[in-house]
Amino acid sequence: MAKILVTGGAGFIGSHIVDRVSLGNEVQVIDDLSSGNRANLPPSVKVHELDIRSKEAAHVVSSFQPDVIVHAAAQISVRRSMEEPALDTDININGLVNMITPLRDRSGSHVVFLASGGSCYGVQDVYPAPETHRISPESIYGLSKWVGERFLEFWSRVWGVSYTSLRLSNVYGPRQNPHGEAGVVAIFSERLLAGKDITVNGSGEQTRDFVYVGDVADAAAKAVQSRTQGEFNISTAIETTVISLATALRDQASPSAKIHFGPARPGEQLRSVIDNSLAKSVLGWSPQVGVEQGVAQTLSWYRTGNR
Repeated sequence: MAKILVTGGAGFIGSHIVDRVSLGNEVQVIDDLSSGNRANLPPSVKVHELDIRSKEAAHVVSSFQPDVIVHAAAQISVRRSMEEPALDTDININGLVNMITPLRDRSGSHVVFLASGGSCYGVQDVYPAPETHRISPESIYGLSKWVGERFLEFWSRVWGVSYTSLRLSNVYGPRQNPHGEAGVVAIFSERLLAGKDITVNGSGEQTRDFVYVGDVADAAAKAVQSRTQGEFNISTAIETTVISLATALRDQASPSAKIHFGPARPGEQLRSVIDNSLAKSVLGWSPQVGVEQGVAQTLSWYRTGNR
C-alpha cells in the first residue's frame, strides 16, 4: 500500500484521479476548495483545506510523508495568466516548489505532474506534436507548466525525486465547472440542457484534441504505479473541429437549439493536436473513450445535476 497525496484533489481532474488511486492505497488531498468541491470525493478521503503555497500545506507533506504526490492543483485560466502573470507564476511555480521541497529528504519518492500539451508547444510545426516538439508557449500558463517540469527535472537529478509529467490535451468530462475558464464541452452542455442556444467563436473550423477525463485519470494511475520518468503527451491524437463538437452536443442535448457564431478570440490557435504514441509504448496507456461516447457520458452527468 502506497501513501499518495493529491493536490487539487477535490477538483475536476484531481477528483477523478483520487477515484482511480484510492483502491489499496492511503490517499489524502490538499485543496483550497476555491474551485474544487468536497462532494467530489468519498467521505473516507482526508481533505486538508489549504493553499498549496502555505507553510501548513508544506507541513502536511512533511508529516504525511507520501510515496507519491500527484500535483493537480493549478491556476488554469490562460486569460488570467496573461492578465495577472505574477499570480499565475506564484500558484503554478511557487506552489509546486512548496509541495516538493519536503521531498528533498525523501529520495525515491515520486511526483506525477499535470502539465499542458497544446499550451506549451504553441503554434505547431507538425501535427500531431510529439514530446520532442520545440517548446514555444503562447501564454504565461503554458510557460509556467513547462517551468514546473524543469524544477522537477532538477529535483530528480539533484535529490533523487523521480517524476512523470503528463502533458494533457483538452480535457473534458463530468465534474468540470462550466463557469469561468472552462472547456467548451462544459459550457455548451450547461447551456444546451438549460434550453439555450450556444455560440462558437470564430469559424468553428479550429481544431482541438479532446481527451476524456476518465482516460486522463487512468494515465495518472499508471504513472503512480509505474513511476516512469519523463514527459508524456496524454491525448487522443485526433483533431476535432469545434463546430463538429458543438453539433454533436446540440444533437444529443437540445436538437432545436441554434448554433451562433461570434468573433474569433485574439491569438487563438487554429489547430492543436498532440501525439500520444510515447505514452502508449512506455506507459502502456491509450485513450478508451471517443468523443461521441465521452460527450454522451458528460451530458448524462450534467442532466443529473451532480455538481
